[in-house]
Amino acid sequence: MLRYTAHRLLLMIPTLLGVAVLVFVMLRLMPGDVVELRLLAEGGSVSEAALAAERARLGLDQPLWRQFINWMTGIFIGDFGISMWTGRPVIQEILPRLELSMQVAIMATVLATLIAIPLGTIAALFKDSWLDRIIQVFAIAGLAVPSFWLGMLMILLLLTLFGWIPPLTFTPIYEDPWRNLSQLIWPALAVGYRYSAVATRMTRSTIIEVLQEDYVRTARAKGVFERLVVARHAMRNAMLPVVTVIGLEFAFLIGGLVVTEQVFNLNGVGKLFVEAVARADFTMIQALVLLVAFFFIFVNFLIDLLYAALDPRIRYS
Repeated sequence: MLRYTAHRLLLMIPTLLGVAVLVFVMLRLMPGDVVELRLLAEGGSVSEAALAAERARLGLDQPLWRQFINWMTGIFIGDFGISMWTGRPVIQEILPRLELSMQVAIMATVLATLIAIPLGTIAALFKDSWLDRIIQVFAIAGLAVPSFWLGMLMILLLLTLFGWIPPLTFTPIYEDPWRNLSQLIWPALAVGYRYSAVATRMTRSTIIEVLQEDYVRTARAKGVFERLVVARHAMRNAMLPVVTVIGLEFAFLIGGLVVTEQVFNLNGVGKLFVEAVARADFTMIQALVLLVAFFFIFVNFLIDLLYAALDPRIRYS
């Protein structure tokens, strides 16, 4: 197991390197010039000498291979470069927003898991009953209702019924937990509802499938209590695809909540992604793509480790 873990960790390096090369090359093939966009966006007049000096300051006058080497060298020492738009270090732009996006993603994941697994299990155990149909309606509605629309409904209801809206400025949870949760619980609920709908349907289908396996029939034939059959025999194997869905959804939430962040006025990673693309801030886009890629790769790594913990038949060598 330790050998497999070390092997998987080492495989992250060439994967991230491939992502870095791909995003670097693709961004350089895009039309547009961030220097002209920043200095001439509002109809200003700037000399060619000033434009050339700014390109030299940002390192855009160097050959592409030199720019790539400089960028990769900085990454290995924790320096993701300078934002081409704000002039601040990229890491300083990302960290406060990553804190917000991470908290929303974690809260949404916890809420979705607490909702999905019990509901999916109940729906599977009472298959085709009225209870199963109610849970399926709940899940289908979660898939059909966009998170941002549900978020707008939440804000309108809070304003109409209580004359209150969530705080507009982000406060870290270690500074003021109440103010922090009163702002972020609503986007977490809006996103977590859809998240739970996906996991609920997956949980139901996998438990129904596992309950039809031979080893479950054998356990029942031996007189094992139904509760133990479900908890010890069915649930652990049924959780394998559910864990996969939950993990991938969590990784997606890190940078994929663009519209929801706009609705709740959250300056998260998704909003920063859109701003960086609109401004052609190559350095920022490169760092954000690598960040999202790292989360997807690392979450997949954790999912593989959970497989071995949930299913004793799996042995990595």
